Amino acid sequence: MVMKLFDSELNIMEILWKEGDIPAKRIAEIAKEKVGWSKTTTYTIIKRCLDKGAIERQEPNFVCHALVTREQAQEHETTELINKMYDGAPDRLIASLLGQKRLSTEEINRLKRLIDSLE
Repeated sequence: MVMKLFDSELNIMEILWKEGDIPAKRIAEIAKEKVGWSKTTTYTIIKRCLDKGAIERQEPNFVCHALVTREQAQEHETTELINKMYDGAPDRLIASLLGQKRLSTEEINRLKRLIDSLE
């Protein structure tokens, strides 16, 4: 089961998903550039990710490795959204999304192919 990751933790995960296994020092440099975090803040959030089991620490050099994939995190967040806002009914989420914007022919065809693949 994938755990709940908060926005700050997802920032760390995004870096790992994009960069692959990298030292915590490099994560801190990227986080400073992207979101303006201090090294201390970044290390605190890395520790939270470690404690949750979202990442693991490898030596030497405190290299961080993601244990949760982007897809797992997306699936968890989507399920949580459906349960929280749409009474657990995925079709209500889709109806809400479709009602908010005019889809292109390409997007409609992509959705049709996706639905066909599920049947």
